[in-house]
Amino acid sequence: MTAVPVRTCVGCRKKGSRSDLLRVVARSGRLIPDPERTATGRGAHVHPVSGCVSAAERKSSWRRALRLERAPDTTALWEWLHAQGIET
Repeated sequence: MTAVPVRTCVGCRKKGSRSDLLRVVARSGRLIPDPERTATGRGAHVHPVSGCVSAAERKSSWRRALRLERAPDTTALWEWLHAQGIET
């Protein structure tokens, strides 16, 4: 029996399987989506829906989860969501 990796969404704080959540890393103060989960460094997970991404921004969850000194630029993350056809 194989255990399924579980992660917590930084937006809604609900637990989900790693495959259901999008991993995001910070590079030079910007949030970069990591759908392949291969980027090095500390990552945070979020459901790939606009509601969870907005909630994470509103609650400063990105800064805390990624241990950043200030709020990151989320433009690249929103562009990725838009490119995936997710309502923003």
